[in-house]
Amino acid sequence: MTDKPSTAPHPTPVTVIGLGPMGLALAEALLQHGHPTTVWNRTPKKADTLVAKGARRAETVAEAISASPATVMCLKDYATMYAVLDSAADALKGRALLNLNSGTPNEARKALNWATERHIAYLDGAIMVPPPLVGNPGSVFLYSGAQQVFDEHRATLASMGDPRYLGSDPSLAVLYNTALLDLMYATMNGFLHATALAGSANVPAATFAELALDWFLPAVVTATLTEQAPALDQGDYPGDAGTMEMNLQALDHITRTCVEQGINSDQPQLMKAIAEQAIAQGHSGKNYLAVHEVFKKPTRSAQPRLPG
Repeated sequence: MTDKPSTAPHPTPVTVIGLGPMGLALAEALLQHGHPTTVWNRTPKKADTLVAKGARRAETVAEAISASPATVMCLKDYATMYAVLDSAADALKGRALLNLNSGTPNEARKALNWATERHIAYLDGAIMVPPPLVGNPGSVFLYSGAQQVFDEHRATLASMGDPRYLGSDPSLAVLYNTALLDLMYATMNGFLHATALAGSANVPAATFAELALDWFLPAVVTATLTEQAPALDQGDYPGDAGTMEMNLQALDHITRTCVEQGINSDQPQLMKAIAEQAIAQGHSGKNYLAVHEVFKKPTRSAQPRLPG
């Protein structure tokens, strides 16, 4: 009896450009999943550990790109990407560029236009985990752009983490990333401020965290938002269980308590001001989720001019 030849596909070659902490983690994950991996970095020495593990170090960007059907970019921003690829864009013609840089939605759209003009298959992405978690099957990576590019390189993307496709609009990955970071910082600031408030009575942070994180956030905040999220799309904010006026009173109590306890009151004052805006816009009798309508509109102050 003879062994049947394996029908499992061999991992495809991949190039990684940019070997900061995240780029190193991406290249290492690809190597661990069996991908022939070519790497390039402005400082060649940063590739030493990867070369020792089997990666190939390219001397030039064009050489690196030419080694693989897909190139993963992990640089500081879009401007850096253009600077690096300026002399090597021809090598990308007919190949895929999987961009994991940081930036804004407009920059992602411009990057797609840049790639399309040069006949480059383009996918924009965002990494939602720190470097030590790259390669973990449960680590989420977000992607947007052409479905065909995502499907063609899904196996490669899966070697770096859990690839989530958001849609054909190339700006969605970076927009989701920014929105989720917005949520993260707001949540962390809320917890840190609340811990400082409890700490003003010598309550240890660990003691407060047990109640706040083990029960209050998942059982009250997360459960409420999960249930009420559809109402945000419908603009339906009934005040039967509590109006904006009632919430404003609670925010006033929080602000005055901070002053009494001698801690910074800037954050609750800002939240109070936002609730007052909602009331001024006619949401007095609605529930607190009507603040969503305030956030959907630009502020009255002049908008900052963004570079580019």
